[in-house]
Amino acid sequence: MRLLTELLSRGEAMLKGIKLLSWAAALSLAGATALPVRAEIQLPPPEEIPEEILRTEIITEARSPLNGEPLSPAAYAELQAQLEARQTTPTVRSDLRQLILLLQIRRGLKPILPFLP
Repeated sequence: MRLLTELLSRGEAMLKGIKLLSWAAALSLAGATALPVRAEIQLPPPEEIPEEILRTEIITEARSPLNGEPLSPAAYAELQAQLEARQTTPTVRSDLRQLILLLQIRRGLKPILPFLP
């Protein structure tokens, strides 16, 4: 009990010079677990652009996904259209297709027939 009152009196002495304290720091002083913390709010620097504005900004400079060179918006849209039109399903040779089918059948039978190699 005497230790607690001593800690509280030390805490009161520390509180005299501090203007603002957070609730967590004031509560932790009773247990003497942390130093008091000043609660100050600072504004961002004026040259920093807010995130809300950056989200709505239209990007007019684009880079090619193929080689990274700068493109105009029209050239970028044209390249994207060409890439989307060019996407076709890859064809697999018939012998590889048969091998894949046999491996899939083997994988399906393995839990039923565990002695298969």
